[in-house]
Amino acid sequence: MNWKQLDSISQLDAIELESQTKPVIIFKHSTSCSISSMAKARLERQWDLPEESISAWHLDLIAHRDISNAIATKFHVHHESPQILYIVKGECVYDESHMGISVKGIKEQLNS
Repeated sequence: MNWKQLDSISQLDAIELESQTKPVIIFKHSTSCSISSMAKARLERQWDLPEESISAWHLDLIAHRDISNAIATKFHVHHESPQILYIVKGECVYDESHMGISVKGIKEQLNS
C-alpha cells in the first residue's frame, strides 16, 4: 500500500481536486490506539487495489488533530478514530470506523 502522508491542512484542497478524477481514501490513524493499529495493519495486508484506481492518504491523528478537525468540517463527517473516508468528486460518500474498516468496504464503494 502506497500511503501519501497528510500533514498539512492545505493538502485537503489537493485531495478534493484529486477526487474529481479518481476516488480518494483518508485513513485517520491514532498512533496510540491498538484498535487503530490493527485496522491499519489489516488494510495494508489486504490491500490489492491498483494505485491508478484509488489514492490513499494517511493522517497521524495524534500529531495533526487540527487536520482531523478540518476534515470533519470540510467533508461533513463526525470524527472517529480510527476512521476511513471515501471521497468522490469532493464529497465523502462513505466512512467507517474501528473494526468496520476493510478493503472489502472500499471495494464495494469503488464498484458502486
